[in-house]
Amino acid sequence: MTTPVYICTGFLDSGKTTFIKDTLMKQEWIEEGPTLLLQCEEGEEEYSEKYLDENGLFLFNIEEREKLNKTFFENCEKIYHPVQVIIEYNGTWDLQEILDEDFPRNWEIQGVYSTVSGETLDMYLKNMRNMLMNQLTESELIIINRCGENTDRSAFRRSLKIQNPQAQLIFEGVDGNIIPQTEEDLPYDLKADHIFIDDVDFGTWYVDAYEHPERYEHKKITFLAQLFRPKGMPANMLIPGRQIMTCCADDIRFYGYPCNLGRAAQITQRSWKKVTVKFEYEAYRPMVPKQPVLYMLEMESAEKPEEEVVYLG
Repeated sequence: MTTPVYICTGFLDSGKTTFIKDTLMKQEWIEEGPTLLLQCEEGEEEYSEKYLDENGLFLFNIEEREKLNKTFFENCEKIYHPVQVIIEYNGTWDLQEILDEDFPRNWEIQGVYSTVSGETLDMYLKNMRNMLMNQLTESELIIINRCGENTDRSAFRRSLKIQNPQAQLIFEGVDGNIIPQTEEDLPYDLKADHIFIDDVDFGTWYVDAYEHPERYEHKKITFLAQLFRPKGMPANMLIPGRQIMTCCADDIRFYGYPCNLGRAAQITQRSWKKVTVKFEYEAYRPMVPKQPVLYMLEMESAEKPEEEVVYLG
């Protein structure tokens, strides 16, 4: 029988303990029975003895990363036979190490979650970006809590989601309630039939179109792009996109959606064009899932921008 392992990571006082108590432990998939809770740092929020007893939790405080090893896990399995394992991981430790850890044969990682304080996120993005992104790139759920009225959720969203587009991203207010994303968070007029994307907002559009393609279906969109045709792509297709820095200079990648030209055409790789496209959501070739697909309406030569790389956040 598989023993699920849930990993919750984040910096000190980012809300990991609150998330575990108020959200994770209340999910329907959490089974009744002995639960192993490995807490790798202690913040302001604590687990009371009453809470531990009522929820069948066996708490271990882990102060050194090296103690999370195969021998320790196997001993825990033999002694406690947990129905599930929750690891409240230290956000300053390398997340990949615990993901690569040699767990008992029946243990299996089934969830990786990150908590981030909206009060300190901007500071971490500016000063500890690599360490923060180390957590977020592997997380399937990212919760940004304690967001105030002046929190720039749009900037935070594009900083986080471009690095991990598959993750579910949730913003919470200072009262702990979830803040629904609105169209007003976007830096362009989503209600218009023809949307003009400013140069610096390409990343915002790219991420939002991936998450909410229904917002853009059948609309005309104009933006500045480089043309790129990967090896093997048909001559009537190309990708108009941009180089985006997701974390640091080593992480610069080209992002864009496949675009149908309507006919075969030669292109100059990496040439700059101002393109106007029609946005659809479909499979652009057989046996592939639906995704954003563009149809070229207009294309004209354009000057290379002063900043070729779009920096997010």
